[in-house]
Amino acid sequence: MSQDEWRVEIDLDDEAHGFGLSERFRAHDLDDEARKRLGKRAVVTRDGPQLFVYTGSEAEAHEAELVARELVAADDLSADISVTRWHPVEEAWVDASIPLPQTEREERDEEERKEEAELEQAEDGSYDWIVNVALPSRSAAGDLADRLRKEGRRVHRRWRYVTVDMAVEDDANELAERLRGELPAEAEVWADANPEDIPNPSFVLLESKL
Repeated sequence: MSQDEWRVEIDLDDEAHGFGLSERFRAHDLDDEARKRLGKRAVVTRDGPQLFVYTGSEAEAHEAELVARELVAADDLSADISVTRWHPVEEAWVDASIPLPQTEREERDEEERKEEAELEQAEDGSYDWIVNVALPSRSAAGDLADRLRKEGRRVHRRWRYVTVDMAVEDDANELAERLRGELPAEAEVWADANPEDIPNPSFVLLESKL
């Protein structure tokens, strides 16, 4: 199985058109040749006026791009269409023309871009990571929340549970590890991706019988 992840991004001018175009994909409103070109299986998601077609190889992604352009043209729509590739170090979808990092320096550059993007999100009030702490009592949770606020952290407390908003995954894991060493053994500490930032699209599988 290919370890690469590719997707076609279709950004329509009108949100209302997104539903119709996704229905075209979902209903297999494609000829046999188009289905073959999409590969054995593609995954399509929709978010308002944006559609995303996920494929398992670069060749399938470019074929999916052609199919998308044909469908957009057939429906007399207007859209920006591009092919992107998942960069696991940067944790971002990047233009397909940009290769994956091959050297340690290139990997460090991508890691720096990832951290810069996370910090920019934090400045806008958006946090990608949360450190969760379950304390044995409400008073212990209150004491911890007060202490972390004095450190300048964004803290929330609900009964005996404390959460801390974190911009960068490494910082979240570092704080979680520190708290495990400081808090009593019965306290539970773990870091998670912010669930508010995790998309929950309705997935559609396009299967082609080759």
